[in-house]
Amino acid sequence: MKTGRRWAAAVLAAGMVVGAPTGMFAAEKDFMTHVYGPGVANLSVKDTYSQYQWGLKNDAELAYQEIVNRFQESHPSLAWRIDLGNYLGIGSPVEGPDAYRVKTITARRGADINVLPAWELYDASTAERRDVIVAVIDTGIDFSHPELAGAAWVNEDEIPGDGIDNDGNGYVDDVNGWNFFNNTNQIYEGAEDTHGTHAAGTIAAERGGFGIAGITDNSHVKIMSLKVLGTEAGRGEESAVIAAIQYAEANGASICNLSFGTKTYYPTLEQVMRDSKMLFVVSAGNGDSNGIGINIDEHPDYPSSYNLDNIISVANLMFDGNLHESSDYGVNTVDIAAPGTYIVSTTAENGYGYMTGTSMAAPMVTGVAALLYSFRTDISLSDVKPILLATARKSAGLTDKVACGGFPNAYAALTYGLEMTEFANAE
Repeated sequence: MKTGRRWAAAVLAAGMVVGAPTGMFAAEKDFMTHVYGPGVANLSVKDTYSQYQWGLKNDAELAYQEIVNRFQESHPSLAWRIDLGNYLGIGSPVEGPDAYRVKTITARRGADINVLPAWELYDASTAERRDVIVAVIDTGIDFSHPELAGAAWVNEDEIPGDGIDNDGNGYVDDVNGWNFFNNTNQIYEGAEDTHGTHAAGTIAAERGGFGIAGITDNSHVKIMSLKVLGTEAGRGEESAVIAAIQYAEANGASICNLSFGTKTYYPTLEQVMRDSKMLFVVSAGNGDSNGIGINIDEHPDYPSSYNLDNIISVANLMFDGNLHESSDYGVNTVDIAAPGTYIVSTTAENGYGYMTGTSMAAPMVTGVAALLYSFRTDISLSDVKPILLATARKSAGLTDKVACGGFPNAYAALTYGLEMTEFANAE
């Protein structure tokens, strides 16, 4: 069901989205998550829910239906009176089925990240892999989830639970990351950490083991959990984000996923990101108060609108190859779109659930970026962004919305610039 509102954070059970409207919040907690809100069985047969991961393999089996007011666009005030009258049961200017229509959106085959042939190539290769650390700067992550237990980054210089800062980095028992929201080593606190857990699953859930398939090989791609967002509303502060970025770089991370944003410009944060050698994958934002995407070339959303070479700003792709109506866009500011609508992934307390938003689209790009950087040991980190944009699958609906006019193509990215005769028919 379409809500017509943007959501700041969400808690999910399988197939259910529950959240809180973005409304008012304390000014000091200025950063918020970017959440608004099936595929095929042969993607990863050992993963129970992989058939619903349309973003990885889209065989056009998904359709979306919505009952909408016929007058919503032409006469919004009339539409409001009709809806209110029907809701209150007091009659309305136009009653019955004549006031409404069914809007149907059908999936487009191939509107996905084309990861299956990329996996086949990756699995068939015996070449050395690069170990990659991805910092998920977000809410916390439930690493007790079976999908994620093998994906957790481990600070090997720290002795767990001894109450001593063994590595002398200023953080006691920072074994898998740090909680910058509360300044503790407890990176997982419960249901409020579903947002980060969902992102982590998209990137690095155990493929072929449990419920879903993550994009990367988590034996070589590890997730560092840096909690900067907290409470059920998913809010955070600039100082926490800056500290998390500095921690990530100091402890070996090369890619950061930032699925949050603010309308407030923070020059210090921009400078910290500019000075970093890491790659930042950032959600573009989820539109105005009515859930309608806006042009962030004109109305910036940060940090996605910072004009930095080491940022990939990501919009939310629908399964029909167009942007979700809530997705922000901007041909000069937003680099690429990626699947972000009805994305099934891991949730807190060993669950699975759907979430929608640019918060879900960013981890898709992060996953492909990490897979590429791990597989292609001949490239540098600064090569990752131009390769992803150069190999993107074009879509007419994205031409004037995002810079590259398309969405990620994992196989094309992994084979970029290579002679791959034996895999010529894989795509």
